[in-house]
Amino acid sequence: MNIGDASLRSGLPAKTIRYYEDIGLLKPGRAENGYRDYSVKDLHGLRFLQRGRSLGFSVDECRQLLSLYNDKSRESAEVKAIAQAKLVEIDRKIAELVGLRGALQHLVANCHGDERPDCPIIDKLAGNPSYQSS
Repeated sequence: MNIGDASLRSGLPAKTIRYYEDIGLLKPGRAENGYRDYSVKDLHGLRFLQRGRSLGFSVDECRQLLSLYNDKSRESAEVKAIAQAKLVEIDRKIAELVGLRGALQHLVANCHGDERPDCPIIDKLAGNPSYQSS
């Protein structure tokens, strides 16, 4: 199938598919006219990458997972270790976002939001030392 068909069937833009090829995540065959010729196996790989990226795995993590996917003698412990590391990273990001949310909630709650120019949000962004968080 051509790149347009592969794009449609995988749910990935053609530009992303070309990028994945450029970085060596897949290597489609070539038709006699020189155009890319995607096989059913390539399509499975593209769908695998699309789902992996949607779960938050980086391109390098997807490379590892794709390699394990293609290795029928793999140990599931390797796959689990990658997924567990991703969970730790996601939990760290969630904690960071919760902290940011709390800080911003505090600033919003302490801003009068009226006609006065005094604003703790602006003061905090400006690094004003007179602003005291409580």
